[in-house]
Amino acid sequence: MTSLTIRRPLGRTAVRHDPVTIAFHWITAFLVLAQFASAHVWDLLEKGTPLRIDLIMMHLAFGILLAVTMVVRIGWRLLKRDRLPSAVHGLQKLASSAVHMVLYALLAGQVAVGLMFSWSTGKPLPFFDLFAIPVPVFINPSFRPLLAALHNDIGWGIIAVAGLHAVAALMHHYAFGDEVLNRMLPGSPKRILGSASGSRK
Repeated sequence: MTSLTIRRPLGRTAVRHDPVTIAFHWITAFLVLAQFASAHVWDLLEKGTPLRIDLIMMHLAFGILLAVTMVVRIGWRLLKRDRLPSAVHGLQKLASSAVHMVLYALLAGQVAVGLMFSWSTGKPLPFFDLFAIPVPVFINPSFRPLLAALHNDIGWGIIAVAGLHAVAALMHHYAFGDEVLNRMLPGSPKRILGSASGSRK
């Protein structure tokens, strides 16, 4: 019988990011997946149907939430002083930093392109039925096809890089048996996923 347990040397405690950083990470992940899924689901629906309209409205509102989340998340990252030391070194640290920088750049670009695409209609950007953000600059409607294609391509790029990021985290956890994934998991240490290098009974 195989059991998955956490193997740590005596006296060692799990070191994790602060709750705010963890929350921003998973909120961003949720919003990205929701945006990607909603855009591809409404493409399968007939234009003008209530579900398609609801998905588009949700996509617009979640886009605003993603923009706010990214601004606050970057601000928190810049202002936070007690950062965790790097969990990896050498080439792994370089690769990890590169992936994070690419993800931040793609997310920022996606938010900017999404806002420009929405404002190219000349209409305020609605946030559910609560309020609408007015158009701050004129975006020529002739740019809409280009903006739509760019928005789609960046979306796939985000999914690809985020997928690589997730696979790397799982490899660190289950293949290397280190604390990389645990650092970003919420909950008490007892709830943290066990390592694949656990004991066998």
